[in-house]
Amino acid sequence: MNVEKIWNKIKDADGLSRTLGMEFISTPEQDTLKARMAVDDRNKQPFGFLSGGASLALAENLAGVGSMALCPGKMALGINISGNHVKAMPYGGTVTAFGKLVHKGHTLHVWHIDIKNDEGELISTVQVTNYVIAPKKD
Repeated sequence: MNVEKIWNKIKDADGLSRTLGMEFISTPEQDTLKARMAVDDRNKQPFGFLSGGASLALAENLAGVGSMALCPGKMALGINISGNHVKAMPYGGTVTAFGKLVHKGHTLHVWHIDIKNDEGELISTVQVTNYVIAPKKD
């Protein structure tokens, strides 16, 4: 999936993606995409590990970018997110999120996202449901 247009629009904009240090990456498959995020002061919890909330934010933002890439001119709003954190990710590494579209309806998209560490070990597995709508005109 090509996410260059979406990524170029949001990478310098104020928002959670920039605040937490997310980078979105195109993939050759039309129903997949990736994102990376360094584990640093922006997204760690007080004990020095990646915050579970930051992992969920990475997954939700990845799914949103994917839905918007599939539906140009529409907005993707996360309406449900469910995740399991299975391994701690220490400060200083990088996580990579791998997203795959599970369902593409007219208004609902369901994504499965696996977040892995530098060694390819599973850190979190997340499911995101997006509501895809046209933006309101002023």
